[in-house]
Amino acid sequence: MTIQAIYNINNTKQTNFGHNNKTYREHVDNKLKSQVLGTTMAGVGTALGFIAKKQGFSINPSKIAQTPMKDWAIFKIYNKKKPHRKLLELEEKEILTLAGGSVVGGLAGGIAFDKKHNRKAKFREAVNQMLGNVLVPVACVGGVSRLYDKYKKPILSKVPQINTNNLTKNKLKTAKFINKFLKIIPSAGLTLAALGIGIIAGNKVSNFINEKVYHKKVDRKIKGTDFAPHVDDLSMAVTLMADKSVLSTAITRTVPAFLCVPGFQTGIAKEN
Repeated sequence: MTIQAIYNINNTKQTNFGHNNKTYREHVDNKLKSQVLGTTMAGVGTALGFIAKKQGFSINPSKIAQTPMKDWAIFKIYNKKKPHRKLLELEEKEILTLAGGSVVGGLAGGIAFDKKHNRKAKFREAVNQMLGNVLVPVACVGGVSRLYDKYKKPILSKVPQINTNNLTKNKLKTAKFINKFLKIIPSAGLTLAALGIGIIAGNKVSNFINEKVYHKKVDRKIKGTDFAPHVDDLSMAVTLMADKSVLSTAITRTVPAFLCVPGFQTGIAKEN
């Protein structure tokens, strides 16, 4: 191969993958995203292992390997034939622990692998995610939930119900379903209202803190991904129809996956 041919090949590579080339930038962005996703999942996995061990589940790799996957702590769901078997609980404390692992993992990956650094942007996003999208909304939902439990009986006494006396078998079944549905409306409505208020308030609080720390005007808008950490609230609403159900526990098992979003968003954050 001639020197001229080698020069032409190198020149072509620089044209296709130069630092100012869109293809090259997309390649770098995609690589960063995959790396941050990996560290975020590691953070969530570590937090999940800590939670499982604390609740009495084994995290010994050899024992887990010998256990059917459907009986792993994270995959085990409610079985009405075995109503008392131990299930992994993911409530307020566990949600905060998982979110913390996610944000720490995503932040670490972003700082380690982002060649342009963008460290201040990532730290600002970490505050937004942990405080604005998790801590404040979870505190709001938890507070409203406890308040609802305190006044549950008087609230439900005001909910209209279909009179089930003298109904045929088919109509009775439908009426019971409607009555159950009507009874979850107050709690579901309060949960959604508390979640919305919490996310708006959390966004404002985190923006304010970031402005004070970084002395820079911050106007971060609420994004669809901000709602990802709150899949557990859907589980809470479903659970209101029955203390334990296949649907509610199945939804809860998706929470760790959705809680990877805060860490991922933190790790890929960059200056505008």
